[in-house]
Formats: sequence, structure tokens, C-alpha cells
Amino acid sequence: MAGHSKWANIKHRKGAQDAKRGKIFTKLIKEITVASKEGGADPDTNPRLRLAIQNAKGKNVPKDNIERAINKGQANDASDYTELTYEGYAPHGVAVFVECATDNLKRTIAAVRSYFNKSGGSLGKNGSVEFLFERKGVFSMQLPEGTDLEALELALIDGGMEEMEESEGFLNVACMMEDFGTLQNKLEELNLETEEAGLQRIPATTVTLNNEQFQSVMKLIDKLEDDDDIQKVYHNMEITDEQMELI
Repeated sequence: MAGHSKWANIKHRKGAQDAKRGKIFTKLIKEITVASKEGGADPDTNPRLRLAIQNAKGKNVPKDNIERAINKGQANDASDYTELTYEGYAPHGVAVFVECATDNLKRTIAAVRSYFNKSGGSLGKNGSVEFLFERKGVFSMQLPEGTDLEALELALIDGGMEEMEESEGFLNVACMMEDFGTLQNKLEELNLETEEAGLQRIPATTVTLNNEQFQSVMKLIDKLEDDDDIQKVYHNMEITDEQMELI
């Protein structure tokens, strides 16, 4: 992927999460537990759980950990997680959208507000930045050696794909939110194993920063991503290849 593209925030998050293996394991396990509690322990009848398990396997979460998370979701004493979002601005006008799953609302809002305030940003009301992002289905995967990209693109368009971007053997494909299931089925039909899949918030427009400004915003992004109550963080920075190297 080109560092200046709108996919850069996905690339950044993937790279940051890979560097924080323990943190991403915690978030993936929590998603499995929440999905199991809400929709049942059978991935065949619970699409959210099936996707959560798929993402966990893509990050090499051990099978035992996955099974324990599913069982925890079914236990009577399972944590009662509330899912909620926060929106605001980082320094230099960068929009930030935060998705959380927490068993302690007071703790989470206090932490999120503190991160924004201490970074020089500001937490806003619901809807204050959501309109700056498009909700899309995104699938990320390693391409098998020798893949015919042109033939693959035609097949995926038939499955509802809107956009495709490849770099160094790694592929991102995106679709409209309502076509997520159709494209997922097409990828399975083509025996393409995704490392990460889900609904993402893709910035409709981006903000360009110099390196110093970029690093000041990243202090807030890193704080948010390090918090166990926060599942995903989206922003609309336009990240250059040089800035990727600074992370």
C-alpha cells in the first residue's frame, strides 16, 4: 500500500497492533467473548463470532485461548461489556473515532477524556466526526504466490468489491457495508484466507501534517490503542511513507 493512500490508517493500525502482540490478543479475545455472549457459541449460526474467530486465527491467537473466550461468553458470570463510541479531534484538526467495549463506563470515559485533554485535543459529541468517515467492509490478506491479480480483481468485483489495493504481496479489498457477507463468501469460495476482516471507518477526506505534527497526534493515538477498553481507533491523517517509518 502507498503510504499516502486513504488505506494508511489501516496499515498503521495493523503495524502498531503487530508490534503490541499482547494488546491485540486481549482485544481479539474480548471481541470473541462479547460475540459469544450476544449471539451464542456456535460460529455457524453467529456471524459475528465466526468473524471474530477468523480474525483471531489470522493473528495466531492459540486455539485454547479462543475456546476459553467462547466459553467465558456463555458463563453466567461473564463480564457485562457495553459497546460505545467516542468522537473528537486530536491536535492539528485530525478527526478521531474510538470504538470501545467496557465493563466500567466511568473508567472508560474518564480515561478517554484524559487522553484527549492531555494531548491538546478535544472530545466532542456523538456525530461530531462520524460524518467524515465511510463505513466499509475491509478484508486484508497475504496473496498466494503467483496470483493473477487481474483475474482476481474481476472475480472479487463479481462478489461486490469496490476497491482493491496491493503492495508487496499484501492485499486490501473493500466493499459497501451491505455487501460484506457477499464478499466474504466470495473470498472463501476463492480459498483466500484473510488475516483481518471487518467493518472499518475509512476517512472520506484526509489531513496532511508535517512530521512534528504527526508525532504529536500519534501520542494520542498510541495512548488510545494501549487502553484495554478500546477496541479500535480511526483517524483521518494522511500518513506518508516517511512518517510510517517514525512509528
